[in-house]
Amino acid sequence: MSDSAWTGAAVAAVTAGYALISGRLTMTAVSTPMVFTGVGVAIGPAGLGLLDLESDAGPVLTLVEAALTLVLFTGATSIRRRDLRLGGFLAGRLLGIGLPLTIGAGWLLAWPLLPGLTLWELALLGAVLAPTDAALGKTAVSDPRVPTMVRGGLNVESGLNDGMALPFYVLFLAALPGTTAAEEGADGVFWRALVLSSAWGMAVGGLGGWLLRRCGERGWVSRDWRQTFVLAVAVGAYTLAAATEGSGFIAAWVAGFAFDVSLRRAVPAGAPAHTRTADDGTVDLAGHLAELLASLSFLVFGAVLLGPALEGLDWRIIAYAVLSLTMIRMLPVALCLAGSGLALPTVFYIGWFGPRGLASVVFGLLLVEEQHVPGMELLGRVIAVTVALSILLHGMSAVALAKRYGAWYRKAAERRPGLREGVPEDGEATHSSTSTARQGDDG
Repeated sequence: MSDSAWTGAAVAAVTAGYALISGRLTMTAVSTPMVFTGVGVAIGPAGLGLLDLESDAGPVLTLVEAALTLVLFTGATSIRRRDLRLGGFLAGRLLGIGLPLTIGAGWLLAWPLLPGLTLWELALLGAVLAPTDAALGKTAVSDPRVPTMVRGGLNVESGLNDGMALPFYVLFLAALPGTTAAEEGADGVFWRALVLSSAWGMAVGGLGGWLLRRCGERGWVSRDWRQTFVLAVAVGAYTLAAATEGSGFIAAWVAGFAFDVSLRRAVPAGAPAHTRTADDGTVDLAGHLAELLASLSFLVFGAVLLGPALEGLDWRIIAYAVLSLTMIRMLPVALCLAGSGLALPTVFYIGWFGPRGLASVVFGLLLVEEQHVPGMELLGRVIAVTVALSILLHGMSAVALAKRYGAWYRKAAERRPGLREGVPEDGEATHSSTSTARQGDDG
């Protein structure tokens, strides 16, 4: 049996095995990324040698790009008015102020720790490690003991910040001499990757949502094919942007917003059930496929990024990884929440649960492909160690800290009924909905 066949068998075995015990592991410290990353290290060059980037670059990059495309698209479609109402002010601060500050802090603190990297390589590192991934600590944003506003805010942040970090990533990469993007120049990248790609996303997503809504109103679309149509919209937006030398990721992210807005326009009262699209599971297939591909991407990450990185560890890399998960995340969060009225435990909880995940993994793998640029190997190792540390620490701490923070909030709310954490913008009680925190857990 060839190595590729053994690799396929190993991937199938771990996927099936995890599926069988997934419910049992839900409330434990063992997360999905932990399992798949560990298996990836075992089958990669540092272990059995069944999977490596040199011989499997094509399938590997296709897999991770497909995963991020669907995660960006479904993350954009999962944001609801209720999410924004319950956690909008928190997400607004985290995204509008906290995200740029996090990129800047990651840029500046990398300078003394990682000598030899250029200014734009340092900036690129800050952008790659800025997005968060709620899937690495699901309990932190789904435990009903945590205030709804906090859960909703973290969900919205996680669902949107990977897409908002994309323009920084694209522009920094274009400014870095020797990269593929730099050949076009910053102006070309701006127009193609940002403007044109966004236009493709709006056109494909908007038209797709309109067509599905109109055909649904006439009863022409079966439930199964509604879900398949969503996949076609996401892939179409990505491929059209890529064909015009733009950014397929930006197009997919914008398409998700446009699709959702166009699909979920007001439906007349008393309309047939098949026309009420707000919660009909239209995006369920895309969401489940995104979750599966994301899990497999962590397996790839363990094999081709983390395994080799562990063989060349350096104290500077470990120090930066620790700072990335603490100071580089927590200080911007504290600054952007200053004057918000949120208590210190809440600020700490939000600051800690900024896990780095799929977006950083995909960006890291794409950077490693630019092997002719001297600093890319070091960037890949730093990204690998940071994400691995996040998978371990955020996964292990999610259940315990959610329980502890929830207990603090319950006691604090009894003493102070007007606690800011318990008063969303519209005054709705925090116990009004626990499902909000589950929408977009994988965003």
